[in-house]
Amino acid sequence: MITVIGTGTGAPLTPDATKALAGAAVVVGARRHLEASGLPRTVERVVLGPLAPALDTIQEHLDKDGERRIVVLASGDPGFFGIVRVLSQRFGARRLDVRPGVSSVAAAFARAGLPWDDAVVVSAHGRDLRTALNVCRAHPKVAVLTGPGSGPAELGAGLRSSRRVLVVASALGDSRRERIERVTPSEAASRGWGGAVNVVLCLDEKRTVAPPRGMAGAVPGPAGWALDEDAFAHRDSMITKFEVRALALARLGPRLGDLVWDIGSGSGSVAVECARLGAAVTAVEKTPDGVERIRGNAATHGVDVQVVHGAAPTVLSDLDEPDAVFVGGGGRELPAIVTACARRARRTVVVALAALDRVPAVREALAGAGFECDGVLLQSSRLTPLPGDVTRLAATNPVFLLWGVRPPARTEGVAQ
Repeated sequence: MITVIGTGTGAPLTPDATKALAGAAVVVGARRHLEASGLPRTVERVVLGPLAPALDTIQEHLDKDGERRIVVLASGDPGFFGIVRVLSQRFGARRLDVRPGVSSVAAAFARAGLPWDDAVVVSAHGRDLRTALNVCRAHPKVAVLTGPGSGPAELGAGLRSSRRVLVVASALGDSRRERIERVTPSEAASRGWGGAVNVVLCLDEKRTVAPPRGMAGAVPGPAGWALDEDAFAHRDSMITKFEVRALALARLGPRLGDLVWDIGSGSGSVAVECARLGAAVTAVEKTPDGVERIRGNAATHGVDVQVVHGAAPTVLSDLDEPDAVFVGGGGRELPAIVTACARRARRTVVVALAALDRVPAVREALAGAGFECDGVLLQSSRLTPLPGDVTRLAATNPVFLLWGVRPPARTEGVAQ
């Protein structure tokens, strides 16, 4: 039997966990956990560094004597982004006796005086930081489990333009070294933080306490999408029609952890819909009134959209790399814009256009960037009432929707 004990965030061990540790023949754990455990010298210690050798050592002891009690010490709740996962995979869940402690996330939110059932938790430990950054941009309450190269400084650098506050929790449970610091992203980026950071809370302080609900984690996605045009403020019907938006969203596939660009955003209808589906969104718009319109529509729908005032493709080089891009305008610059977007997009580029003459150039731009290209001409007629309680079909303007998808084998090595 392998007993896994969570420790290290300040809460005392339960009596049964203390008893299990006292009866251990072999104890596996990080050096700091072993030193703090007060084990007698007769107990065999295995310092937990790389996982593979430690797992092999545990296997050797189980093979020699399956009745020997092996204890694994871990931080906080070892079943929450912890060692229980690999132990279950290697030895089977039935051989584990897990005694969880308080997770670093729970401890950090407790120190901040905040509930966390409505928080999104993302691990950047040994993982790509961009996913954590995109979740922080899109959601008002996020806990980021940190690691080398993915700490407060890196998070702060990536969130400089956001309206977020970072709560950095370090050395949780250590009465002498524990620190809880509230900083701006810029302040976090300008400091060195050392190796004691446990977790970083990324907060929109205006929305830290959400109404109660019966489901933990991120707010569930919307019940519907491709909203009617009257759900958005727009100018002279200059808005992506809901039929076009429906297919564009299907091809973009916006989701939690993604970053989507909406180029030539206009009213921001596509940007807002992508944000409602959980993605982080950057909307690029060259007109000042369009910028304000996008911000207003985002506020109306309660989502975060970063709005960049400028013309594509000039401003695109300063933006973070997107997973998906929607291009809804561009005029004569459209081929150059699509080319610039295709060089950066990790997954897909979707282009809506009305001019037949520009279709070949857009297809060439997508194919030239290595994308598999496809598209449709969308023509729809909407039911429209007439006097006398009758209905006619009113045709909308036809729109070409083209999309390029990066083949899976080419996902790596995207131009930075």
